[in-house]
Amino acid sequence: MWKAAKWGTVSLAVALSIFLAGVVGHELAGSGDSTINVPPGTKVNVNSGNEGSYATLQEIEQILKEDFVNPDGVDSKALLNGAIDGQIKALGDPHTVYISPEDYALGVDIIAGTFEGIGAQVDQDPVTGQIVIVAPFRGSPAEKAGIQPGDAILAVNGESTKGWSVAEAVKRIRGEKGSNVSLSIQHRDGQQQDVTVVRDTIVIPTVFSREVQDKDGNTVKNLAYIELEQFTEETVADLRTELNRVVDSGYKGLILDLRRNPGGALDATVAVADMFLDDGIILTQVDRDGTRTEYKAKSGGEAVNLPVVILTSKGSASGSEVLAGALRDHGRAKLVGEKTFGKGSVNHLRELSNGGALYVTIARWLTPNGEQIEGVGLQPDVPVTNSEDDLKNNRDTQLYTAIDVLEKEFAAAP
Repeated sequence: MWKAAKWGTVSLAVALSIFLAGVVGHELAGSGDSTINVPPGTKVNVNSGNEGSYATLQEIEQILKEDFVNPDGVDSKALLNGAIDGQIKALGDPHTVYISPEDYALGVDIIAGTFEGIGAQVDQDPVTGQIVIVAPFRGSPAEKAGIQPGDAILAVNGESTKGWSVAEAVKRIRGEKGSNVSLSIQHRDGQQQDVTVVRDTIVIPTVFSREVQDKDGNTVKNLAYIELEQFTEETVADLRTELNRVVDSGYKGLILDLRRNPGGALDATVAVADMFLDDGIILTQVDRDGTRTEYKAKSGGEAVNLPVVILTSKGSASGSEVLAGALRDHGRAKLVGEKTFGKGSVNHLRELSNGGALYVTIARWLTPNGEQIEGVGLQPDVPVTNSEDDLKNNRDTQLYTAIDVLEKEFAAAP
């Protein structure tokens, strides 16, 4: 467990209720037993000193109660939540979200050990407003159902998601183990599909390694492969162990797979980047006043001389983009695959006196070369997409390309 962890992706986990990365100053754990612990934090009184400012809203509510054709349809609570949502939407930032007391209470289920859902992380496309899959967890019901990074969720149990917030989508999709949820999804190629997913208890892995095979099925013995599922304190310790094994075993290069990684704790992300860099800036954080905070690498990293290729996709978000951008800008890695998601913001979770909370964007991130991540993403050095035919036939063209890139680098070395 780590304290005061800064979280940098605003993707919200369906399997883990409505909170995940993007939170600043909260205590979280990376195991399947205790994923999120939300401490009291700083509360904001939503009623203090605002009576005059919101007189018009009160006036409208009174008129609706007196004149609206359907008196049973005037719900003060719903009107309040609608007014708050309207304020948030006026900011034009899909990552600043009001969490109602009911939705916030869902997070308490996590503390009690309720980690049940489809096992995918979702967000809202800032351009289309669609609810989209950032990445399904490895081995999750979502992955088994064929849900892929970048898929748009068009409907849940037959109800259109148009106009939904991320919190609303999560609330509708999550549920008890063994129960079903029907999703209408649209793949990135435009093909639509209806899938029924059986919810389950989700365990989120962080570090995964295996032997790597080329397109002919032959094991590539001089290359190591490590996949990072997210960034937690456990990720740092586990990756350090893996990198020491890789270096001690004499591997010539590493393929680092971030295609399913939606981010995580900023401190952990910086620590991971530090393993590959001997010095220099890892990222620059810019707050609302324009103040810049630089996170720098320290000497003595475990793999500062190991050639690296990073696999990226639409499912690579936030912390993944920080790591990929840092290693790319310092010439330590080439990016192979697809453009990343484009999440480069830091968010703070503020509890409200009504039992709800406000999840507010407080800063942006830049790569070492000053490149903006938010809303843009990172372009790969070697663009390659796994086609639908590749996926159906269990071919990983992106991985095969990464192998070729490293082997060409070895061949060109003096």
